[in-house]
Amino acid sequence: MSDCVKVTLREMRFHARVGILPHERELPQPLSIDTTVLVDSEILLDYRKLYDAVSAVIADEPLDYLETIASRIAGAALQLAGVRQVHVLIRKPHVMLPGPLAGAEVELVRNRADHLESRPE
Repeated sequence: MSDCVKVTLREMRFHARVGILPHERELPQPLSIDTTVLVDSEILLDYRKLYDAVSAVIADEPLDYLETIASRIAGAALQLAGVRQVHVLIRKPHVMLPGPLAGAEVELVRNRADHLESRPE
Protein backbone atom coordinates (compact mmCIF):
# COMPACT_ATOMS: atom_id res chain seq x y z
CA MET A 1 0.00 0.00 0.00
CA SER A 2 1.44 3.39 -0.97
CA ASP A 3 1.70 6.44 1.27
CA CYS A 4 -1.07 8.99 1.56
CA VAL A 5 -1.14 12.76 1.74
CA LYS A 6 -3.79 14.49 3.86
CA VAL A 7 -5.40 17.54 2.24
CA THR A 8 -7.88 19.71 4.17
CA LEU A 9 -10.06 22.58 3.06
CA ARG A 10 -11.06 24.15 6.37
CA GLU A 11 -14.06 26.34 7.11
CA MET A 12 -15.44 26.68 3.62
CA ARG A 13 -18.39 29.01 4.08
CA PHE A 14 -21.67 28.82 2.26
CA HIS A 15 -25.21 30.09 2.62
CA ALA A 16 -27.92 27.59 1.76
CA ARG A 17 -31.49 26.67 2.53
CA VAL A 18 -30.91 23.78 4.93
CA GLY A 19 -33.45 22.08 7.15
CA ILE A 20 -36.98 20.77 7.23
CA LEU A 21 -38.78 23.60 9.04
CA PRO A 22 -40.65 26.14 6.87
CA HIS A 23 -38.34 29.08 7.70
CA GLU A 24 -35.27 26.89 6.98
CA ARG A 25 -36.67 26.11 3.53
CA GLU A 26 -37.09 29.82 2.74
CA LEU A 27 -34.09 31.63 4.21
CA PRO A 28 -30.47 30.75 3.46
CA GLN A 29 -28.40 29.95 6.54
CA PRO A 30 -24.64 29.90 7.04
CA LEU A 31 -22.77 26.60 6.91
CA SER A 32 -19.13 25.98 7.65
CA ILE A 33 -17.61 22.84 6.12
CA ASP A 34 -14.26 21.14 6.64
CA THR A 35 -13.35 18.46 4.13
CA THR A 36 -10.24 16.35 4.56
CA VAL A 37 -9.17 13.75 2.03
CA LEU A 38 -6.43 11.14 2.10
CA VAL A 39 -4.89 10.99 -1.37
CA ASP A 40 -2.39 8.56 -2.84
CA SER A 41 1.00 10.26 -2.48
CA GLU A 42 1.76 9.97 -6.19
CA ILE A 43 -1.40 11.93 -7.06
CA LEU A 44 -1.53 15.74 -6.93
CA LEU A 45 -5.01 16.88 -5.94
CA ASP A 46 -6.21 20.14 -7.41
CA TYR A 47 -7.83 21.92 -4.44
CA ARG A 48 -10.24 23.64 -6.80
CA LYS A 49 -11.75 20.30 -7.78
CA LEU A 50 -12.38 19.42 -4.14
CA TYR A 51 -13.87 22.85 -3.47
CA ASP A 52 -16.04 22.59 -6.60
CA ALA A 53 -17.30 19.16 -5.51
CA VAL A 54 -18.39 20.57 -2.15
CA SER A 55 -19.86 23.70 -3.71
CA ALA A 56 -21.92 21.67 -6.22
CA VAL A 57 -23.53 19.68 -3.40
CA ILE A 58 -24.47 22.88 -1.54
CA ALA A 59 -25.82 24.50 -4.71
CA ASP A 60 -28.34 21.65 -5.07
CA GLU A 61 -30.65 23.19 -2.49
CA PRO A 62 -32.96 23.07 -0.67
CA LEU A 63 -31.17 20.52 1.48
CA ASP A 64 -32.94 18.57 4.20
CA TYR A 65 -30.40 17.21 6.65
CA LEU A 66 -26.76 17.87 7.45
CA GLU A 67 -26.21 14.10 7.36
CA THR A 68 -27.40 13.99 3.76
CA ILE A 69 -25.14 16.87 2.80
CA ALA A 70 -22.14 15.16 4.40
CA SER A 71 -22.92 11.92 2.57
CA ARG A 72 -23.20 13.67 -0.78
CA ILE A 73 -19.96 15.58 -0.23
CA ALA A 74 -18.19 12.34 0.72
CA GLY A 75 -19.48 10.63 -2.42
CA ALA A 76 -18.37 13.52 -4.63
CA ALA A 77 -14.91 13.68 -3.03
CA LEU A 78 -14.38 9.95 -3.48
CA GLN A 79 -14.95 10.40 -7.22
CA LEU A 80 -11.76 12.49 -7.43
CA ALA A 81 -8.63 10.72 -8.65
CA GLY A 82 -6.53 9.15 -5.92
CA VAL A 83 -8.85 9.95 -3.00
CA ARG A 84 -8.89 6.98 -0.61
CA GLN A 85 -10.79 8.45 2.31
CA VAL A 86 -12.83 11.55 3.07
CA HIS A 87 -13.72 13.18 6.36
CA VAL A 88 -16.50 15.80 6.29
CA LEU A 89 -17.45 18.09 9.17
CA ILE A 90 -20.41 20.43 8.72
CA ARG A 91 -21.34 23.16 11.20
CA LYS A 92 -24.71 24.91 11.23
CA PRO A 93 -24.55 27.76 13.75
CA HIS A 94 -28.22 28.81 13.64
CA VAL A 95 -30.22 25.96 15.09
CA MET A 96 -33.49 26.70 16.84
CA LEU A 97 -33.61 24.77 20.09
CA PRO A 98 -35.09 25.84 23.43
CA GLY A 99 -31.74 26.66 25.05
CA PRO A 100 -28.35 28.25 24.37
CA LEU A 101 -26.44 26.51 21.62
CA ALA A 102 -23.39 27.39 19.53
CA GLY A 103 -24.68 25.25 16.68
CA ALA A 104 -25.03 21.73 15.35
CA GLU A 105 -22.29 19.62 13.78
CA VAL A 106 -22.35 16.46 11.71
CA GLU A 107 -19.20 14.48 11.02
CA LEU A 108 -18.78 11.66 8.50
CA VAL A 109 -15.81 9.51 7.49
CA ARG A 110 -16.01 7.30 4.41
CA ASN A 111 -13.41 5.12 2.69
CA ARG A 112 -13.24 4.51 -1.04
CA ALA A 113 -13.62 0.73 -0.52
CA ASP A 114 -16.81 1.26 1.51
CA HIS A 115 -18.12 3.71 -1.07
CA LEU A 116 -17.54 1.30 -3.97
CA GLU A 117 -19.18 -1.60 -2.10
CA SER A 118 -22.31 0.42 -1.37
CA ARG A 119 -22.90 1.45 -5.01
CA PRO A 120 -25.53 -0.47 -6.94
CA GLU A 121 -24.31 -2.36 -10.00
